[in-house]
Amino acid sequence: MAFAYEKDANGIVSVTMDMDGPVNAMNDAFLPQFLEAVDRIEAEEDLKGVIWTSAKETFFAGGDLNMLKSITPDGVEALFESVEGTKAVMRRLEKLPVPIVAAINGAALGGGYEICLACNYRIASENPKTKIGLPEVTLGLLPGGGGTVRLTWLLGLEAAMPFLLEGRQVSPSKALATGLVHEVVAPDQLLERAREYILSVQGNETAAVQPWDTKGYKIPGGPSNSPKNAPRIAGATAMLFKKTKGLMPAPTRILDIMTEAAGRIDFDTAQRYESRRFASLTPLAPTKNMIETLFFGMNKVNGGASRPKDIPRSKVQRLGILGAGMMGQGITYSAAMAGIPVVLKDTTLTAAERGKAYTEKLLTKRVEKGRMTTEQRDAVLALITPTNKAEDIKGCDLIIEAVFEKIDVKNAVLSEHEELLAEGGFWGSNTSTLPITRLAEKSAKPANFVGLHFFSPVDKMPLLEIIAGDETSDETLARAFDFARQIKKTPIIVGDKTGFYTSRTIGTKMLEAAQLVAEGQDPLRVDNLSRLTGMPTGMLSLLDEVQLKLVDDIYNTQVQMGLQDPADEATPEARKLVHDLITEHDRLGRATGKGFYEYTADGKAIWSGLAAWRKEGSDLPDQDIQDRIMFRAILETLRCLEEGVLRSVADGNVGSILGIGAPVHTGGYIQFVNTYGLDSFVSRCDELAKLYGDRFAPPEILKNHAADQIAFR
Repeated sequence: MAFAYEKDANGIVSVTMDMDGPVNAMNDAFLPQFLEAVDRIEAEEDLKGVIWTSAKETFFAGGDLNMLKSITPDGVEALFESVEGTKAVMRRLEKLPVPIVAAINGAALGGGYEICLACNYRIASENPKTKIGLPEVTLGLLPGGGGTVRLTWLLGLEAAMPFLLEGRQVSPSKALATGLVHEVVAPDQLLERAREYILSVQGNETAAVQPWDTKGYKIPGGPSNSPKNAPRIAGATAMLFKKTKGLMPAPTRILDIMTEAAGRIDFDTAQRYESRRFASLTPLAPTKNMIETLFFGMNKVNGGASRPKDIPRSKVQRLGILGAGMMGQGITYSAAMAGIPVVLKDTTLTAAERGKAYTEKLLTKRVEKGRMTTEQRDAVLALITPTNKAEDIKGCDLIIEAVFEKIDVKNAVLSEHEELLAEGGFWGSNTSTLPITRLAEKSAKPANFVGLHFFSPVDKMPLLEIIAGDETSDETLARAFDFARQIKKTPIIVGDKTGFYTSRTIGTKMLEAAQLVAEGQDPLRVDNLSRLTGMPTGMLSLLDEVQLKLVDDIYNTQVQMGLQDPADEATPEARKLVHDLITEHDRLGRATGKGFYEYTADGKAIWSGLAAWRKEGSDLPDQDIQDRIMFRAILETLRCLEEGVLRSVADGNVGSILGIGAPVHTGGYIQFVNTYGLDSFVSRCDELAKLYGDRFAPPEILKNHAADQIAFR
């Protein structure tokens, strides 16, 4: 049976969920089993209590996302009725006249925690794999199984906001501290403690009554219309718009449900309102996009869909890092946190020790916030050996050079240190633009040479772009992939063409914004409109952050290396504008306080000198400006897929969100095309190409998919 049912001599029923498949989930098989179990419990005589637990490593995984992403507008009413049916059984469960205990033996997320909330008492196992929370908002959804309403009634508006609006997931100890569970016990004590609790509250009628069903119950912190909460709700609304630009409906709807639930309507009416808002959310494009990429796509990427097959998994035992600058110290931190011994080498011991101090600074912050102990911090620091001696690198099974983006410097470092690799070891070059095949020409073993493009700051950015040179072996790619997962990065494997995937694509949208300015558009309007597409920052602001001079230097280096032909430049006016800002106006980027913006202690303001490029009567429609910036990045991504630079659609979508700021609600640059509509996207490309140039012409891969009506998967 999917739900094992057992009643002991004390009158305690245990229901152990063990559904087909690796996890328990709210799929088509769930409700009949759930209903049958509750029917049996209600029919029991001399019942003392119920324990709800799981036979899986995970307590319960949540809803059926394949089903949810398939919902069309025509299916909304049926989904609403289905959700209401499930919630009716949950309501019957929590209204039983005996205490119901959730014995949480593993992760209880989403629908899993909603089941727990329908129990009177929640005991979690102190298991490092256990996470508790309602992460639906991170997938464009909202907790529709009663979670939004129950958590608001349980914790109050303010305390519930991080869990509902941010999807925060916490460990058992933090769940206890925040009121999500009542107890945390050792794994082998979980079921026994659940039985002890039930027996200890016999005769206590309140133990079998949920807080919201208690007469006179008041929501912690007061109702939503109280003088204290009204400004909090207004502030949360403003914060949500600042974060989502109004493009992600889920968090706004969650706040709406919370406000109503904590207002004047009763608990059951709030539950129905939650169901209605949940069901109507599922057919929307942002919801489908986020489910497709942030769940299914992420699982494909992290699961190794692009990893070479039939190669055994591996782990790096000892890591050497050459260069203790910003990138090297960030890689050091990530590796040491994963338990890998690291030798961090720079030209001077002082520089190497300064690189180690970066990790110490980050770890000390964790200690101060209670996220690790001083002993744990010291153990991580003990894994890092700073040095200025090449021989200390000897025997590392992976060496990563993280020196300046100059091919002669990287060649010199390779020549000095490659022979120090352990037998069978491999070499990784941290670069965002230099061709891996050319760098590997100086290697004694080019098959063991791979590109590892980390993103800054490394300790925060989750993506690692692995670049396969022409000679890079599948074994090396597999080992690089495994190293990425070992240090908890999300890896995409890409081909070795100019700019790889991420640098090549991010450059197109920044330069398109500069092109618009060069054509006479208002720079502040261009920057704001690009931000309102859902990108984390405006494109001119991003150019300043990246540094205008760096962008110009990289382009000039690529021209000198024969990787770029100025005659083929898609946005020559943008290139000239950036070059002129550097050479004629000494505007190098934010680091110097001068770029498209002026940067002062009081903030930033658009540089008045850009008025020289303004042209009266040249203003374009807002949509054209936004589409030019967005479509350039999307089209470049499709070309990367067409050319084989990208190995999969999932790599392109996940990489664009995690690495180069694709708006989250789009599901990534390729997924955006699916929900925009293939034919509609081709038509819009044709319009833009006629108005603004051939760079907007749809590539063959797009036209072929549109002709056959095959979505990108």
